[in-house]
Amino acid sequence: MTQVSSIDPAAIKRVAEQLQQQLRLLQTSDGHWTGKLSASALSTATAISGLSLYRQHADSSRFSSDRLSVLIDGGIGWLARAQNPDGGFGDTERSHSNIATTLLVLAAFHLSGRASEYAKLIELAQGYVDRQGSWEGLKKRYGKDKTFVVPILTNCALAGLVDWKVIPPLPFEAAALPQSWYRFAKMPVVSYAIPALVAMGQAHFHFRPPKNPFVRIVRWLCIPRTLQVLDRMQPESGGYLEAVPLTSFVLMSLAAKGSADLEVAHNAVRFIEDSVLEDGSWPIDTNLATWVTSLASRSILLQPNRERQDALVDERTIRWLLSCQHRVRHPFTGAEPGGWGWTDLSGAVPDADDTPAALLAIADWRDQQEEIDESLSRDISESGRLGVEWLLGLQNRDGGWPTFCRGWGQLPFDRSGSDLTAHAIRALCRWRSEFGQKEKEIEGAIGKGVRYLKKEQREDGSWLPLWFGNQDHPEEENSVYGTSRVLMGLAALESTRFQSDILEMKNRGIAFLKGCQNRDGGWGGGPSLNYFQEISKALEREDSALESTHLPISGRSKSSDTFRTPPESIFATEEGSSSIEETALALEAILACDTQLGLSGFIMPGVEFLRASTEKGWTAVSWPIGFYFAKLWYHEQMYPIVYSLAVFNRLLACDNLLACKENPIGETTI
Repeated sequence: MTQVSSIDPAAIKRVAEQLQQQLRLLQTSDGHWTGKLSASALSTATAISGLSLYRQHADSSRFSSDRLSVLIDGGIGWLARAQNPDGGFGDTERSHSNIATTLLVLAAFHLSGRASEYAKLIELAQGYVDRQGSWEGLKKRYGKDKTFVVPILTNCALAGLVDWKVIPPLPFEAAALPQSWYRFAKMPVVSYAIPALVAMGQAHFHFRPPKNPFVRIVRWLCIPRTLQVLDRMQPESGGYLEAVPLTSFVLMSLAAKGSADLEVAHNAVRFIEDSVLEDGSWPIDTNLATWVTSLASRSILLQPNRERQDALVDERTIRWLLSCQHRVRHPFTGAEPGGWGWTDLSGAVPDADDTPAALLAIADWRDQQEEIDESLSRDISESGRLGVEWLLGLQNRDGGWPTFCRGWGQLPFDRSGSDLTAHAIRALCRWRSEFGQKEKEIEGAIGKGVRYLKKEQREDGSWLPLWFGNQDHPEEENSVYGTSRVLMGLAALESTRFQSDILEMKNRGIAFLKGCQNRDGGWGGGPSLNYFQEISKALEREDSALESTHLPISGRSKSSDTFRTPPESIFATEEGSSSIEETALALEAILACDTQLGLSGFIMPGVEFLRASTEKGWTAVSWPIGFYFAKLWYHEQMYPIVYSLAVFNRLLACDNLLACKENPIGETTI
């Protein structure tokens, strides 16, 4: 590992300004950020299948066949370029192949009528599927959770690749129950997948009705009412959860069973058409605008220079965040008013990660203002009250926080999560003193959360997150992300009531991060991660996307050696490189827990890795660390920027940073 003996404040200030300039260029005219999600082979494949079946079965002239063919052909062309060397397909262009996405791609080529034209591609993809264990391999990947297994099998059955008899029937009739009963019905899918449960359950019933006449009649009678559920849950945009895969699964099922001319199906086609990217692909979701705006705002507001903050985060930003708060009972999950979802678009669902993020960003801005408009101040207070009450009402009996719905604990993405719990604790700590009548209740909720986190800490001192992973880990886990987020939550706790447990948990968590630091000084990543290689790929194919990432001027020219020559201190070894995202998360967590520790010893190689990465423009390459629903990978353009900026601004805010430069700590080698 490169030896690092000091931190240069001037260098830290330089890279912070570089990142803030990138954020300035990415910011919208009304003060928020939309970010940019990666193109997804999985989304593209499901969109093609849905549109192909709609084109085949719809009688309506709502969408011309020519327009649908243009969309399908564009997606097919993109998929043909996205195949990995092993024959399989990954969720993103930087993802490992997986059996789920590869099966969906095979189904798309068959349903679009292009299988014979791409016979070689299909042969290679089928070979990959066979090596992964085919249908049994798919079931093994997801275990008892049918949320994604049944949709994939259904898509393949519609393409003629598998018999309906091997597909478990989904109890779509359960959706006819009152929404408040869902959590007691032991649904075989997670809370956000009710539309797929209905549409795909009905498709299975259509193609393979049960032999028992009584069951057949009961299910048949439930069709109209459950179709009403589909209609009620569909947002104005037409996209369920703003997600192309979920919307496409609903569309293909309705079209195949003869319901292509329902308004729900037309709306789904409209959403898919509106969501296509310029290169013919589709992203996993429309955007994460609320989430990345909250993250960007908090990172910027750590900057000690008020004037620089105000230039990026102002009243427009805060008013926009306030406007994203859900103020009515949500038709999809039945969530009470008060939470935030990941986007301002109509398909968002309030959740326990975006809500704390927004609450923290709003509080950070308000607390740094010398004067605030009276009406805005009232709006902020009311918004904070509703947000805190929403979080309190979501907490599970185990003390942790789930994502969407309290009490849905049967399947992975409905259970409590350590990262979510720590985030909720941070927000509650920040707002608790403002609601005196609820302070005792808030304190009790925090205590339960701390006990949950103590129970969830693993023997090695780490925590696992719910919604993030590392594709190079054998189990696709990301303990660096989970541990970092929990440490941030623990750092926010000031009550002496929890100090003994908190100190022990923090020490064990920091020790874990110290023990898993990579040789290049950073954290996370793995063999598949090579920033120099990724930039080179973009240059070789003259990728216009590189030009839209708003890199610093020194890195914009494709002929520039900035991107052609890897920085010696961070170029990938045989083990691969650390990731900017995970390195930044680990650094910020350690700085938040102990400033003195953060400026000493093992942490400085990490700061150097991050500084060198930023100066060379590597923040233009985001990496798949995000898990979407059901283990679907994504990467987000703004993650490396906002996570890194948070670290550099925390360093600049440290009173002893200059002293560290003047009296450098001795050289450290790990």
